[in-house]
Amino acid sequence: TSMEKREEKVSNTYEEIETNLKLLGATAIEDKLQDGVPQCIERLARAGIKIWVLTGDKVETAYNIGLSCRLLTNDMEIQVIEEDTEDGVAKKLQEVREEMIHKIEQLFGVDIEDRRKRLDWKDWGIDVMKFDQYRKDGASGGKGQRQNGHAAVTTTDANPQERELFEGFGLLVTGQALAYALNEKLKMQFLELGTMCKAVVCCRVTPLQKAQVVELVMQNEKKITLAIGDGANDVSMIQKAHIGVGISGQEGRQAVLASDYSFGQFRFLERLLLVHGRWSYLRISKFLRYFFYKNFAFTLCHFWFGFFSGFSAQTLYDPFFVATYNVFFSSLPVLALGVFDQDVSADHSLSKPHLYTPGQNNEFFNKKIFAESVIHGILTSCIIFFVPYLSVSNSTRPGGMTQADLQSFGFIVATVMAIIVNLENALETWYWTGLYHFVLWGTIVVHFLFHFALYSTIIWKIFNTNYAYVGVAQAVLSTGNFWFTLFLTCAILLLPVFCREFFRMRFMPNKTDRARLNQKFRTEEKAAFVAHIQHK
Repeated sequence: TSMEKREEKVSNTYEEIETNLKLLGATAIEDKLQDGVPQCIERLARAGIKIWVLTGDKVETAYNIGLSCRLLTNDMEIQVIEEDTEDGVAKKLQEVREEMIHKIEQLFGVDIEDRRKRLDWKDWGIDVMKFDQYRKDGASGGKGQRQNGHAAVTTTDANPQERELFEGFGLLVTGQALAYALNEKLKMQFLELGTMCKAVVCCRVTPLQKAQVVELVMQNEKKITLAIGDGANDVSMIQKAHIGVGISGQEGRQAVLASDYSFGQFRFLERLLLVHGRWSYLRISKFLRYFFYKNFAFTLCHFWFGFFSGFSAQTLYDPFFVATYNVFFSSLPVLALGVFDQDVSADHSLSKPHLYTPGQNNEFFNKKIFAESVIHGILTSCIIFFVPYLSVSNSTRPGGMTQADLQSFGFIVATVMAIIVNLENALETWYWTGLYHFVLWGTIVVHFLFHFALYSTIIWKIFNTNYAYVGVAQAVLSTGNFWFTLFLTCAILLLPVFCREFFRMRFMPNKTDRARLNQKFRTEEKAAFVAHIQHK
């Protein structure tokens, strides 16, 4: 029960007891990785996803696990931080930082003048996940432009072969060192080194430290974090991250119950992210873009009509159309787009992890795309309002009556609106299903049937009230002027969109466009090969 020099006395007691013993046997526990884990981690890394491993294993075990799951490689510059004092950890962090700076200057020819500024691969145009992509100045041996406090220069003494073999930095940190690295004084320096590394492994960490590491990244990096675990000691980490994933296994269901998603094996994570995650981002982006577009187009027609109505309370559309536009005449196609659309197949998504990077770079929805959607909606409203206005302003029906009355004009604009916004939705769709065909064309047919029934004399007889739109649908649809207006408006609005997409895919295709074309060609080649075999 001595409290002074306790560890020394315990060690002496061990030496007295553990003498003259005979080894009767030994046990070994094999904790193998699940099937598909190395391939899953490799694909996630190729997708540009930074992976941090937070484990309770010791350093040697964690290092071997990192190698077996292909998170760490022999060509990595792996740094180990296992000091047990705050001063020792601070000194080691600084040493690791200086070694990184020296390696970067040696391999990539960058001159890091301000060594106090935070290191960032993007300052030199280098992808942390793909070290063969970096930017160099055109002049041989001269300094290039300064980038965020660092100057990039070309290098003649760097070994190209060594640079090609370089696979980034790796960082191993013990739990005792991590406790000091997470304090207020050192946490930003630790985070800087972690973001510079391709892989980070924290060993002998407690559940609280796991949550602290996740919180550190969340608060200081503009990144989305995902935590995955299978045990009760992972619950705090799973709850702290933006997205929590639990693996149901032999260590209970605490992690599953605390998570947002759960599955039986780790390897399913790549399908969750690279397939369903990509599709979800693509669908939500298209949904938002189209939703803004169609509502700007619908609403601003009222604005243009205000110049002719003195900005009174008079509405352009039939009140029934105003109430049902977003419910029946434009919602179902965009809903089908947001649920079923996909750019490439699931197998293609898994085989080409780099298709995940557009989502990380916000390429499908950002301020520029939002502005384009708004401008597109404004221009659409102009065309939908003014082309029918010019068309009917001096036109007459076969009976000699004018077609420029408010009810006829409002019905023409409403009909053109319903058709245009749904056809614009069709141009945005990449994956056509039978259900989408039914929803798209059914919505347009329902628009005509709805207004035929609503504007018929039967409704007037049932409700026995004056309704100014009675007979408008039949009268307008019987004129050739309406169909010419509809065709002309569709041509003005849809042909530029179609041509823009054609020339973009032909001359400036992005990653997704190239993948879709590749998938199409492979499908056609496979079909031709099968047909050739059957013919033989």
